[in-house]
Formats: sequence, structure tokens, C-alpha cells
Amino acid sequence: MSAAQRAELRIKPGASPTVYSPMIFGGFLEHFDDQVYGGIYDPSSPLADRDGFRADVLEALRELKMSVIRWPGGCFASGYYWKGGVGPDREPADDMAWGVVEPNTFGTAEFVKLCRKLGARPYICNNAGNGTIQEMREWVEYCNSSRGAGADLRRRHERPEPLNVPIWSIGNENWGAHEIGHRGHEEWARLVGEAAREMLSADPDILLTAAAVPDPEWSLPLLREAGEYLSYISIHKYWVPNWGEIQSPSYLDCMMESATAEELILQSIAVLDAADVRGRVALALDEWNLRSWHHPGFPRKAVQDYDDPEVQRLVAARRASADPTQYTMSDALFSASFLNACLRHAEDVGMANIAPMVNTVGPLRAHEKGVIRRTSFHVLAMYASLLQPYVVPAEVSCEVVTHGARSAPLVDGVVTADERGQRLAVAVVNRHPSLPVDCGLELGVPMPEGHVDAVVLSGDSADACNDVGRPNRVRPEKTRLALTERALKVPPHSLVVLRS
Repeated sequence: MSAAQRAELRIKPGASPTVYSPMIFGGFLEHFDDQVYGGIYDPSSPLADRDGFRADVLEALRELKMSVIRWPGGCFASGYYWKGGVGPDREPADDMAWGVVEPNTFGTAEFVKLCRKLGARPYICNNAGNGTIQEMREWVEYCNSSRGAGADLRRRHERPEPLNVPIWSIGNENWGAHEIGHRGHEEWARLVGEAAREMLSADPDILLTAAAVPDPEWSLPLLREAGEYLSYISIHKYWVPNWGEIQSPSYLDCMMESATAEELILQSIAVLDAADVRGRVALALDEWNLRSWHHPGFPRKAVQDYDDPEVQRLVAARRASADPTQYTMSDALFSASFLNACLRHAEDVGMANIAPMVNTVGPLRAHEKGVIRRTSFHVLAMYASLLQPYVVPAEVSCEVVTHGARSAPLVDGVVTADERGQRLAVAVVNRHPSLPVDCGLELGVPMPEGHVDAVVLSGDSADACNDVGRPNRVRPEKTRLALTERALKVPPHSLVVLRS
């Protein structure tokens, strides 16, 4: 490619703005490795508040303005007995999925308290693995109801008032052979229908979702059987499969993947269309990340011998996800591209949850003495704070960046507006590793000539990362960018957000 890279971002003529759900900027927390214990919740830490939460972690997460948090998993949820994590008398329990002991000190009340501290909606994933429909209903009663066995148990725990959990999932990845409670699609459809009726009998106002895939063979029976009860279907995707072996894709490898998030959304929308529920049932992309976390030899479906050296070795191997050099500008720009795709399909995407929020491959790394905001953290913070609440349909014309046999559009972007369409916020991604782009802007509003105020996230290289020694190597910078003849100069490997 020549140094004169060009692109055009223009609003579609006559297009109407669409309000998007703030739950697109959601979070996820699982009882896995140090996401909960030693991450967000660590009563023994000198950095903990009086409730046992890491105050520095909470302070950082507030920057993300997460409007919804999903818990307790993940694969953990399919073996979790919720009654073990409520009330004053709790005992440790076996975590079959991950081969460790669950202390049960962080349970339902602690999760809801976390959400209150962060201003997020609590979203609970029910156990459709080895749990029962009765347990599912009683958990809803415990959280939301004034009657029933669950509500009676809550009152015995000296909690007279409901906890008010508005969003619930039936199961986690029960389509997969790896999951406790794996089921075929017909059996799954029947179970979801029965569970939904029971849970809604405990609280008819909850919003329900259920594990699904963008495959008609699996999801059409589910939607035909239970679609009338569901507000969402849950779709999960990690693009770099680190489950068994840590992958080391290059920056350009990741940029090739960054253009495929839209394909996942379109495939999922096609399932909603085929089931004739589109517009009533939305997509919950409630586990997403560029990279999956590392867990060789797991998840499993039976209690493990915790003293087995092989089990201990595999559990210790999970710490490979903490290596800071993995989390470069590729993670940042992939995340921006994913969120752009969600925003472009705001009529169908009702929720998206970065998985996880803290530690392993999450945007925030908590260590013993503080926190590190990884590159993707800054993207989430920029989108939550800088964008306007409406998406204006727009299109990008550009060259492609090529890597091997694959290619991806050089530029990705979205335009957002306030309610009156007078104030805009534009997010532009330049995927090229080393060259700037002159991006023409046709936004339907006057733009100043010369320079424009912008917030830029970039780095001294495409492989730049943040770690303990250099926690701010990559961070957003307020600056002024050249805007000549309505063309914005976008730096290489960067995200730019400008506001009119």
C-alpha cells in the first residue's frame, strides 16, 4: 500500500437514528481462577473496603459505566448450588467444572452488592446443568419475591426485602459437550420452556435469556418452544481459542478476525428471523472477548482429587493468561470493532458482556498492589463515556489491509448522535499497523477546518501493552487532529473518537 491511505465515513441519506441499549457495554464475572477471589473480592487485602471488595478495582470499573453484570458463570454456573452461597452459615463446596474448592464466601448477596456499588443491573445465570427447575424458581423467589420457599429462606437470613435481580439466564452453553448438563436441541427446548414458566411464575417481570448458538438446527426448536417467554438468546464467542494452548496471533492476525464479529451477529439475526421472533427477542452476546482464557484439561464434570499433582499442574497453568504481553493494540481495536458491530445492529443486539471484567483475559488486571488497565479497558471506557445515545446509520468506503490470504477493511467506524441529532460522537478505527489514514467525513453537520478536538487511543507500536512496569504505555490522549477538506488524519493502529 502507498502512504496515501484514504477512507470515507458518511451518514446514509435519509437514515433514522436508533437508540442503542447501554447494556451493550456490559460485564461478566465467573468463579474462575482469580476473577472473584483475589480479583474483585479480597477481604484480606489492605486495599479492600469494609465489604471485602477491592476499592481500587471498584474505582477502575466505575470508569466503564457497566450497566449490567452477568454472574456466576460460565461453566461454573452449570455445577453451582446457589443455596450454598447464601445466609450466614456457608460451607466450601466442590467446583466440578474447574477442579478447585469453592469457598462460597462470595454469593448472591455479595454479587448484588457489587452491582449496587457499580450502578449495574444484576444478571444471574441459573444452573441448568446439574441443577433442577425447582432450584431455578426458588432462586428467583429468593431474589425477587415476597412468597414461596425461596422468599421464606431469604427472610430467615434476615433479609426481608427482595434483592430485585431483573435479568436471568437459563443455562450456560448447554449446547456443548464440555458443559455439565449438555443436552440435545429438542431436550434443551423443552427444559427451557418448563424452566421459563416456573421462573416467571415467581416473578413475571424478569427478563429471560437461554443458551443458544447461531445455528437454526439448535436454536429454532428452542425459539419455537420457549420464544414466547424469552427476551434474549445468549450467544458466546471467543476468537482466539486459548483453552488448551496459549495462542500467539500477530496484530494482523487479530485484525483479520476483527471484521468477523459482524458475521456472527448477522448469522444470529437470521435465526431470529427464521423463528419469526425478531423485534421481540434480541441478542445477548453475553460472553465475548478476542481471547479465551487458558484452562487446559478443563472444564470437567466430576469432583477432582485436589491433591493430584496433575490437577494441581493444570490449575496452576491458568496463570498463563496473566502474561501482560498478550494484550496489545490488537485487543483494543478488536474490541472497538466488536462494539461497532453491536452498535450498527442496535435494533437486534440488546446486551454484550466482556468476558470477564477482571483478571484472566479481562480488560482490568488486579494484582497484589494495584491494577493495570489493559488496552481494551480504555476502549470500553471511551465508548461508555464519549459516545452519544443514538446510532446514526453510516457506511465506510475504504481499501483493505491484507495478511496472507485474508483481508479486512482498513477502517471501521460508527456515528452516534444526541436525541436531537445536533451533537455527534464519531468513533474511527484504523487497522493499519504502521500507516495513517485520511478519513473523509460526510456527517451532515458543519465541521471546522484545520483541527478538531479528539480522544486518541494508540501506542508506540501495534504490539504495545500495559504492565506493572509501564502501566500507561497505552492510554487515551486528548489531542487535536488535522481536519482538512473534511478529511480526518487517523494515526496507525488507533481508535479515534471525536465529538461535534
